[in-house]
Amino acid sequence: MQEMTDAENDGARVTGTVKWFDPSKGFGFVVSDHGGPDILLHANVLRNFGQSSVADAAGITVIVQETARGIQAVEVLQIAPPETIEEDFLLQAGGEIAEPVDFSLPLEPARVKWFDKAKGFGFANIFGRDEDVFLHIEVLRRSGLADLQPGEAVSLRVVDGKRGRMATQVTSWESALKPNDG
Repeated sequence: MQEMTDAENDGARVTGTVKWFDPSKGFGFVVSDHGGPDILLHANVLRNFGQSSVADAAGITVIVQETARGIQAVEVLQIAPPETIEEDFLLQAGGEIAEPVDFSLPLEPARVKWFDKAKGFGFANIFGRDEDVFLHIEVLRRSGLADLQPGEAVSLRVVDGKRGRMATQVTSWESALKPNDG
C-alpha cells in the first residue's frame, strides 16, 4: 500500500521505545533508536491509533515533526509490546499460570467496564454477552498497553480460566474488524 498520509509527507519516520506515558497527564515521551532528544507523544496521537495508553518500554514507530516546542509524534504507525515481558506465560491473580496466547482464538469486540491500574486488574464485557471478562495488568503489559479507561472500546482474545472468562490479549478496537493474521 503506497498511500501516504499528510504526516508521512511532512514528517520523518522514527522507530524507538516508549520512555514513559501517563494517561492521566495525557502525554509521555519516546526515545529514538538512533538517539537524539526525547519525542513528545500526546494522548490524542495515541487515541488516533486506537489506544488510550501504551506500556513503558514498548517498541513504537511514529511519524514526527519538528515544532517550536521540540520534536513531537504526529502519527503512531506501530506499537510492539515491551521485550522485557515474558511472552509465553503470565502469572494470574491467585498464582495460577495462564496458557500462552492462542492466536487462533477470535478477537472479540468489548468495552471496558472498569480497570484499576493500582490494583492491577479490571473487567470488560464482550458485546452481546452478559458475563464479565477479567483483565490483568500483565496481560495489558504483554499487549503493549499501560492502562484502560472505563467505556473504552477494545478487542480481546478470551479463554475460560479457573475463575471464569479472562483476556489473554488486549488490542485496539479496530483489530476485531481486520482478518485474523495471528
